Amino acid sequence: QGLNGSSCSCNATKPPPLLLVMAMDADGSRRRGRGIQEKEETDDRYAGRGGEFETLEDDDRVGGPARSIEGWVVIVTGVHEEAQEDDLYEAFANFGAIKNLHLNLDRRSGFVKGYCFIEFEKYAEAQDAITQMSGELLLEGTLQVDWAFAKAPTERRR
Repeated sequence: QGLNGSSCSCNATKPPPLLLVMAMDADGSRRRGRGIQEKEETDDRYAGRGGEFETLEDDDRVGGPARSIEGWVVIVTGVHEEAQEDDLYEAFANFGAIKNLHLNLDRRSGFVKGYCFIEFEKYAEAQDAITQMSGELLLEGTLQVDWAFAKAPTERRR
């Protein structure tokens, strides 16, 4: 007899039924579906170093500035809209080697947004730049210089 009840001499077979796996949760409820696996059958695709992050050496300073991966970053605000990287580089290079300088531009106008980030290799160089350049004039703009990153306080607020 064929699949639809008619007599047929062909060798048609029924497809195998869909196998549903049933599993019991820890709370005793049953789950069904093709994705259910027993605890022993879990794969180890994620057994690598996921979730492990690089850390920086602790410099024993509580609070205050935080070191970036390559150095100490200061933020300079009050930058004149027509200032260029060379202007800032010349003004801050007196304090030490500048590893990085980011001067962001407004997409629409093409002018400077009014701030920049400067990265120094040594803490003392960055500290000198902060103390000596805060309040100085550069292209009619009064600069304010401070640490770009700060450590989180050790105590939690309530």
